[in-house]
Amino acid sequence: MNLYTDYSFLDKNKSYVVTVGTFDGVHIGHQEILTSLIDEAKVLNADSLVFTFEPHPRSIVSKNFNLRLLTTYSEKVELFESYGIENLFIASFNEEFAKLSFEDFVKKYFIDKINTKKIVIGYDHRFGKDRTGDEINLKLLGTKYGFDVDSIPAKIKGDEIVSSTKIRYYLESGEIKKANSYLNRNYSISGVVVEGAKRGRTLGYPTANVNVKNSSKAIPAVGVYIAYSFLEGEKFASIVNIGLRPTFTDSHEIVIESHLLDFGETFYGKEIKIEFIDRLREEIKFSKKEELISQLNLDKAKARKYL
Repeated sequence: MNLYTDYSFLDKNKSYVVTVGTFDGVHIGHQEILTSLIDEAKVLNADSLVFTFEPHPRSIVSKNFNLRLLTTYSEKVELFESYGIENLFIASFNEEFAKLSFEDFVKKYFIDKINTKKIVIGYDHRFGKDRTGDEINLKLLGTKYGFDVDSIPAKIKGDEIVSSTKIRYYLESGEIKKANSYLNRNYSISGVVVEGAKRGRTLGYPTANVNVKNSSKAIPAVGVYIAYSFLEGEKFASIVNIGLRPTFTDSHEIVIESHLLDFGETFYGKEIKIEFIDRLREEIKFSKKEELISQLNLDKAKARKYL
């Protein structure tokens, strides 16, 4: 996959089928857009091009921005490549960019710079200043500038429309399996293993304390999870606790700790990725450490059976 931040590097002799959006999560609704994009590019003998933004536009246009991201920059790049996208353009979204009218945006990026044959969008996608760029207006511009428009219907799962907002809700509610089903993969976080209080070792359950790379990344609800942890290319069955460690402290700081089953080495400073599989239980405050150890033994047995 070719990654661009400057249109001067794109081949102007080629034709392109384009989609545009933030694609936070790259969930199953987004995946249908990407599939359609690739299929249309093949039919039209063109290249597929995803046009997206960094940072998230709402971080610029919303004063009270506190959106938790489902996918970081690097995660989105990896996902787009895995789905077979040929070209990815990441535009730097700033206040000047936000002032572009819908037509100026389309003309500047999809008409003047490249030969766009078709634009594929989601059913509810709007872009440009004041979000005036909807399907109807885009088709009018298509008639004016000579490109076609495809709108992909909403993706329905059960009785719900799949959306990034719904996935965030399920993560915040601890419904990790539901979130995973909307993503068509296990939700994950990545970070660096840092030194903690080392209480886990005294309990017989050494843990990797994870400092998440991106402070805007969405974290699942407080609780204990069955997960996979990835260290230096190896995959380990794990129990992950997200919480306040109420048995030992009155801290209000959320801590993420992963206990890797059958792995007792130290790994401070190493990169770790955690994929969440299912939520075992809520975090519990125990009156003594023996009760906690007993519960951890139960959690470990359940994790082994599940995985």
